[in-house]
Amino acid sequence: MRAPILALSFAALCFALGCGTSSGPAVLPNFTIAAAPSTVALQSGGSAQALTVTVASVNGSTSPVAIALTGLPSGVTVSPSTLSLSPGQLGQFLLAASNSAAPTSSTMVTVSGAADSTTHTAVAALSISAAPVPDFTMTAAPSSVALQSGGSARSFTVTTTAVNGFNSPVTVTLSGLPSGVTATPSTLSVTPGQLGQFTLAASTAAGTTSGATITATGTSASLSHTTTATLSIAPAISNATISATSFDFGNDLVGNTVTKSVVTVTNTGVTAITLTPVLSGDTSYSIATASSCGANLAAGASCTESVNYAPTTASGTTPQTATLNLGLGNVPAGTPQTVSLTGVSATLPQGTVSSTNNPQVALYSMTLPFPGSVTVSFGTDTTYGRQTWTQSTNHAGGTVNIFVAGMLANTAYHMQASVQFQNGVTATDADHTFTSGTPLLVPNLTVTTTPGMTPQSGLEELTPIVGSKGIVVTDLQGNVVWSYVLPNAPSTDDIEGVKLLPNGHFLITIGEGSTYTFGVGFGGPASPAGAIIAIREMDLAGNIVREISASELTDELQAAGYNLNLQQFHHDVTPLPNGHWLVLSNTSRPSSDFPSFVGSPTQILGDVVIDLDQNLQPVWVWNEFDHLDVNRHPMGFPDWTHTNAIVYTPDDHNILISMRHQNWVLKVDYNDGAGTGNILWRLGEGGDFTLQGGTDPTDWNYAQHAPAIVGPTSAGIFSLILMDNGDDRMFPDGNLCGTGSEPACYSTVPVFQINETAKTANLTFHQVLPTALYNTFGGNAEPLDNGNYEYDLCGVGANSDIFEVTPDNANPTTVWHMHMTGNNAYRGFRIPSLYPGVQW
Repeated sequence: MRAPILALSFAALCFALGCGTSSGPAVLPNFTIAAAPSTVALQSGGSAQALTVTVASVNGSTSPVAIALTGLPSGVTVSPSTLSLSPGQLGQFLLAASNSAAPTSSTMVTVSGAADSTTHTAVAALSISAAPVPDFTMTAAPSSVALQSGGSARSFTVTTTAVNGFNSPVTVTLSGLPSGVTATPSTLSVTPGQLGQFTLAASTAAGTTSGATITATGTSASLSHTTTATLSIAPAISNATISATSFDFGNDLVGNTVTKSVVTVTNTGVTAITLTPVLSGDTSYSIATASSCGANLAAGASCTESVNYAPTTASGTTPQTATLNLGLGNVPAGTPQTVSLTGVSATLPQGTVSSTNNPQVALYSMTLPFPGSVTVSFGTDTTYGRQTWTQSTNHAGGTVNIFVAGMLANTAYHMQASVQFQNGVTATDADHTFTSGTPLLVPNLTVTTTPGMTPQSGLEELTPIVGSKGIVVTDLQGNVVWSYVLPNAPSTDDIEGVKLLPNGHFLITIGEGSTYTFGVGFGGPASPAGAIIAIREMDLAGNIVREISASELTDELQAAGYNLNLQQFHHDVTPLPNGHWLVLSNTSRPSSDFPSFVGSPTQILGDVVIDLDQNLQPVWVWNEFDHLDVNRHPMGFPDWTHTNAIVYTPDDHNILISMRHQNWVLKVDYNDGAGTGNILWRLGEGGDFTLQGGTDPTDWNYAQHAPAIVGPTSAGIFSLILMDNGDDRMFPDGNLCGTGSEPACYSTVPVFQINETAKTANLTFHQVLPTALYNTFGGNAEPLDNGNYEYDLCGVGANSDIFEVTPDNANPTTVWHMHMTGNNAYRGFRIPSLYPGVQW
């Protein structure tokens, strides 16, 4: 079957080539030529493309064929320009279109091959497309930007993408922004493949819109593209904070209005907010409009909302509650804006006024529904005029009791309590009346104030010690406003050393005088039955708060190992800042206890200073027998020292001790109970100081009483005033006053400026009193707040004189003078009032 086909194919070939029989023309070598691809696509300025040419041998042709191209459009080049191919080979032309080559969709080019005088051709189509233009595309995100007037800024991102090798920067601007909207920055420069970002913000002036179109335009040379987005602007919403979500009014009284700022509202946003506060709950609460926020609050501003709490009924144990809703507008949902209010209310019970054991003292009692304090005003009419101190209770339902003292005798008084609760609420009790009685003690007093002079304000405190004994407090006209006598005490008992304590009580020394117990072993009388020898704390009504007797303290001392038998408390007791008491007592020792003693055997009376703690336990003891020479006894022996005062010096925590029969004031190393008891110095004749500004020994202190610190300093360089009784005053010739031809004894009031380092005592004030005012015993001197000095001449015969004088050393002027007839005031003090911290 295949042979015929082959024969037929050969016959056909012979027909095509003109072959014949062996008798016909000879067969010539030849070739064919072909080109591929049939279409070559070029691009102006683009890459070269290959055109492949193939030569095939016909009739055994082996001659090389010269190949050339013709018909190329202008601007198209070929490389190489010609090819030489042997049959059976192929070659390639590279065609390229320059930038100037005109585009064409189909131009035929001819491939010509020549060999052995034979030429054959093939054709191929040639297309030229225009050169690609570099470009870019641009997108923006988000497609919708939502702003808020005055709110936070939002980002708007632009991205560029290169096309056809584009690599130039693109400048992007925004247009179509509504009024009040700003873009930052105003332009962007974006390189393809990167992104740029605008920050868009709407001011508070920007109007609202739901869908404005904004256009981002990108430009690079002649190229420009745009993209759009939608922009919406919502109304401005601010932000606000409140300082509290609850407020407790605490305690209030029925019928009383308390107005408080319960919360502070702060606008932390950038636009105004509105407030429409409302209250719900107990009707005791109402908004205090006049002192509250207004209807609008500007951005960045704060205001306080105030509420009145005015209960009309008592709450009992369940608080009265309400809720304040501030009604904040133009703030995000969920913004806290409610405040819970609570309060407790009660009625104020009326106070009571009752009499006491003292006919000039009333007891005013108030029960307070809440913690608070009470002060009582009193006077002869409802303008009152005087006030007590303030006393308080720290728990609800507590009772405050105040002794009202300082009233004239047998006089009708009005009194009214003012209450201040701890939360600031105040109230006033009803007016009460009280009629005072006859004083327990009425000495014969005459008072004179020098015309044109004003004495230091306050009251005068006296301690009469002859006949009618006790404590008397008068106004500056000499009217008795308070007094105290020892109930059921024998006439031998005296009250001395009266001090007003910080708690409003009096601290007093009760005894028979420092030398009375010479009766035990000295040949004098024994103490009568019922005699009181004690240190006593008592209130203004005369009620004993606590006391310790000499026998009780003796037992405590002996139990602590001290070989002491106390006989009397006398002259003074000194309360200390730490609540301790320094008490003064005496004890006796036989002279045989002192081998160095010179003289006839005798009992020697000396004194002891004892520090009692808050529980009245002895914690420090200073015994004069341990520190002084019994052979020195300028006067009054065997009443050896006759100590009459203890003064605390807060600057160095030591004490001054006045020893009348030694003519000395000592400073003792006390150091708040930790001292050695050593004598640091002795002030007076034969002591450790050099006298300046006076005559030695005449102007030293003799038989002195009651030194007092002048000024704020009590150590180093400081001033000291005292009562210089002068009983055994020594003159330069060594003789004593009232002996031989020496002048009569007289008293002085000196102020020494003490220099503890230099050991000098400089007389800066020295009032020498006439002999008619010679003060044989007792008395005191003290500085007053107005700069004057006051001194008590206790023992001017059977009388006493108390003077307030100016501090003019050259010529002291009497400002005020009290004369007591028929009695001796052991001490006389100007006190501010009967209440600590209250000045009358």
